[in-house]
Amino acid sequence: MRERLDNRRASETFSLSFRGTPYCVTYSRFGDGRVAEIFLDAAKQSTDAADDARDLALAVSIGLQHGVEVEILRHAALRDAAGAPQGLLGAVCDALANLDREQAA
Repeated sequence: MRERLDNRRASETFSLSFRGTPYCVTYSRFGDGRVAEIFLDAAKQSTDAADDARDLALAVSIGLQHGVEVEILRHAALRDAAGAPQGLLGAVCDALANLDREQAA
């Protein structure tokens, strides 16, 4: 069952670059601190990368609101032999995990 978000909620934004394309990631959390939704925009709109980013954010947000944790998505993402993300999903989840580690420290 989908966990609903408050109509008004705080969000945070950060930038990342993946495969030479800059992205803007905005995310919100549930009251208990879990990531609840993400919005992902490529710097250059009306491109395949921008369309793919928005679709990815939508799918991730639906998963998060149905109880899938960021760490589950992170570990499911395709990675190379050294553990580096091979897709945007892994890059975004790694960035969110790094933010959580920094905030916990």
